[in-house]
Amino acid sequence: MSSPATPKMVRGYEVVIGIETHVQLSTQSKIFSGASTQFGAAPNTQACPVDMALPGTLPVMNRGAVERAIAFGLSVGSHIAPRSIFARKNYFYPDLPKGYQISQYEIPVVQGGSVSFFVGETPHTVRLVRAHLEEDAGKSLHDDFSGFNGEKSSGIDLNRAGTPLIEIVTEPDIRTSAEAAEYARALHTLVVWLGICDGNMQEGSFRCDVNVSVRKPGAPLGTRREIKNLNSFKHIVQAADYEINWQIDEIEDGRAIQQATVLFNPDTGETRAMRSKEDAHDYRYFPDPDLPPLVIAPEWVERVRAQMPELPRVMAARFVRDFGLPEYDATMMTQSKAFGAFFEAAAKACGSPKLVSNWLMGEVSRRLNSADSAAEQTIGQSPVTPDLLAAMISRIADGTISNNGARQVFEALWSGEGSGDAQARVDAVIEAKGLKQMSDTGELDRILDDILAANAKSVEEFRAGKDKAFNALVGQAMKATKGKANPAAVNELLKKKLAG
Repeated sequence: MSSPATPKMVRGYEVVIGIETHVQLSTQSKIFSGASTQFGAAPNTQACPVDMALPGTLPVMNRGAVERAIAFGLSVGSHIAPRSIFARKNYFYPDLPKGYQISQYEIPVVQGGSVSFFVGETPHTVRLVRAHLEEDAGKSLHDDFSGFNGEKSSGIDLNRAGTPLIEIVTEPDIRTSAEAAEYARALHTLVVWLGICDGNMQEGSFRCDVNVSVRKPGAPLGTRREIKNLNSFKHIVQAADYEINWQIDEIEDGRAIQQATVLFNPDTGETRAMRSKEDAHDYRYFPDPDLPPLVIAPEWVERVRAQMPELPRVMAARFVRDFGLPEYDATMMTQSKAFGAFFEAAAKACGSPKLVSNWLMGEVSRRLNSADSAAEQTIGQSPVTPDLLAAMISRIADGTISNNGARQVFEALWSGEGSGDAQARVDAVIEAKGLKQMSDTGELDRILDDILAANAKSVEEFRAGKDKAFNALVGQAMKATKGKANPAAVNELLKKKLAG
């Protein structure tokens, strides 16, 4: 994988990006209480006395949250701290009922690790600093309530207060907005794959804070601004690009960048400052006296490891080893568990794994993500199933249909045409549309003789060393057979005749 220090320039400046991702863990109850984490309940119906910080209440650690943090650490090659501690992060905001957030500071549960991904076909690796357990805050609701005079006012919903999170922090290894988005996408794939997060970005289960700074090559790190709560990969790119250019404009105009927390407005495509950015000392961290150190024995780590699924990178390595796929293809085939299972089933059924990966990355993905769909579809919603795709690809491999013919077959299968089992459906579509390639070499031989006789000039030019003349003759053959001739057979026979 490429070095994180590879310089990428924007208007003569190097961009430096780090990301903090808040991943909501998939436990049924909160991190320090038994209250439900279910999304969508009426405001303040899932906030118990512990969440509301009523006097005399004490937090109790959720074992499931710890196990999900361990699983994440194991998946990215981190060190799992045998002993970690919780701290109070002090700040005052209406949706934080205790006046502090229980988090981890000096000794997080997950330390180090890395996430690898591709931008286009270029590999990248981003190093992780840490992943720590913490509780979420509540939510401020603005203009949702009528005040005493009928005017709109704000309220607080504490249903999210105490929801378990891991905050995953990268080193400042990212150099472009595209890298930032692909890192976030790879991380999202991983936490959903592990089952530790549902990945629902619209509901706030996966939120990214993107720290952006710029500098001249060789200069010290610039002053960073943190773009808060980005919940789509598209917004990560848009927000980072705007912020990069804004910072460069400020510097070019002679103004210093001030450290700040900023918000992104997707309607305008702009960022705006929300508040000056706090440093760690502003939060006055200190160990939480109500929570003992979190002790994780080696046996506990091994139990979690034994229950983990095959990881995306392990499955991708297996696809490279067992199916001979390029590393890029193998990574694309493991964008989700369902995608990997689809590929493996189709590849085993037809014996042409590279063709399967080509079709999955091409036509299948194009149709799933097409603008005709109200929302991006998953591979499980594909009307072309693994056995149908394999049956179609087997007809490409045995020369029954051309690649162009296969696209027509695919469109028909996607629309539900054909009946019977997979191979019968594919063959019925090929027959109905007259897509079977000409395999009668005797008939093709006669057609080529006629073409050579009628195109003496092209034959002469080819023998004089002009390769374009050969392509013209192939084109004549395809035209004469209405595209049904097997191009490979045409090329082979034509070369033999011209050499004679």
